[in-house]
Amino acid sequence: MNAKTPSLRRLRRLSLVGSVAAGTVLLLAGPAAAHVSIPGTAEKGGYGTIAIKVPNEKDDASTVKLEVTLDPKHPLSSVMPQPVPGWDVKVEKSKLDKPIQSHGKTITEAVTKVTWSGGKIEPGQFQQFPLSVGQLPTDADELVFKALQTYSDDDVVRWIDPSKPGGHEAEHPAPTLKLVEKTSPDHHDKDAKGDKNSDAKADAGQDEASDSGDKDASDTTARVLGVVGIVVGVAGVAFGIVAGRRRNA
Repeated sequence: MNAKTPSLRRLRRLSLVGSVAAGTVLLLAGPAAAHVSIPGTAEKGGYGTIAIKVPNEKDDASTVKLEVTLDPKHPLSSVMPQPVPGWDVKVEKSKLDKPIQSHGKTITEAVTKVTWSGGKIEPGQFQQFPLSVGQLPTDADELVFKALQTYSDDDVVRWIDPSKPGGHEAEHPAPTLKLVEKTSPDHHDKDAKGDKNSDAKADAGQDEASDSGDKDASDTTARVLGVVGIVVGVAGVAFGIVAGRRRNA
């Protein structure tokens, strides 16, 4: 009885370690919850193409409609959707309370809502809905695009929650386009401009190398933990078999 007890204890410990290691690997390698989002950034005061990424988060229903409302605080003079195969698009405009100026013209109305319908995003898939937008504001750090995602079972998910203080993510965060300062060359000194561009490229290369190193380190850690979890799990099973044979003997 006393000889069997330590073996059983060791078996339990090995099994527990294997479970913890496997759980750690899943935590490191597992993807974050999928939300309707706008990946990337855009320059302030410029024009650009953004893509609203819409994943299907249900296993038993398809996404059949997407309604996107533009930020009313920062109306845009130009909003043009790119055709998406299988989807119909509707663009709605509204009169502005305060007209805006764009390229010497006074704009009295702007696009306030874009709706895609008629298509399907099946379970386990996602779809991107591109928009060409501009002129982006210079006095804001982000643009909020509130979205309503409708499923084939008539369920509507409202991606309209504002971001929470402290960096905590809301339950249904509104898709947000991050705006960054526009990079402009220095025209005062041609030679200085060349030097600055060279420095910028060098810095960008260093940043990319740093990011690549960080990603490689993260991937290596995940692989090592995965191998450790598998080895420990196999060792636990083998030890259990040996302990069982000894107990029978």
